[in-house]
Amino acid sequence: MDRLKMISRTLLYKGHRVKVYEDVLEKPDGEKVYYDYVENRNGSGVLLVDEDGKLIFVRQYRTVIDDMDIEIPAGCIESGDDIVSGQDAEGSTFARIESDDMFRKCALREAEEETGLIPGKLFLVNKMVAAVGLFSERTAIYIGTELSKGSINRDSDEYIDIIKLTLEEAVDYVYQGKIVDSKTIIAIFAYKDLKNCEIL
Repeated sequence: MDRLKMISRTLLYKGHRVKVYEDVLEKPDGEKVYYDYVENRNGSGVLLVDEDGKLIFVRQYRTVIDDMDIEIPAGCIESGDDIVSGQDAEGSTFARIESDDMFRKCALREAEEETGLIPGKLFLVNKMVAAVGLFSERTAIYIGTELSKGSINRDSDEYIDIIKLTLEEAVDYVYQGKIVDSKTIIAIFAYKDLKNCEIL
């Protein structure tokens, strides 16, 4: 099967969180084509389910939509999660290697920091890429159960409300456009399927 061949990757812009590159690729006939590539850190998100079967979400302002958003607790893998990085000459970490344990640590940390709850069990749904044609970021999505109390420790710019919904309410929120975050939508419908199949 014919495929594009990577020729070069050039850093165009470095922001607070992301790096934007221009990729030059070559078609089988020798013609060059150009793509944008946006690098961001990988991370994890976790849908917490309490003993009553309620789903726990966080509600916070998101500048991209200029509105409040309902999401699962989530965040990026940090240096404290023992990242193993491979860098190119420009300092890009797109070749880094992150183990399943690093994703798990991230999920556990974000759950406790944002909600004050620690899941005793984590079920990995998928390591999804939200925009596979543009972004490098991979997000591990978990279902967290057997919750115990921990300590909230939010970032200084995080203003979060915690809300609880039944599974039926959460599904309705998706169809009503009240939940638009992709990782959260995946987590909700994955949990619905796993619950119906009696896996969770």
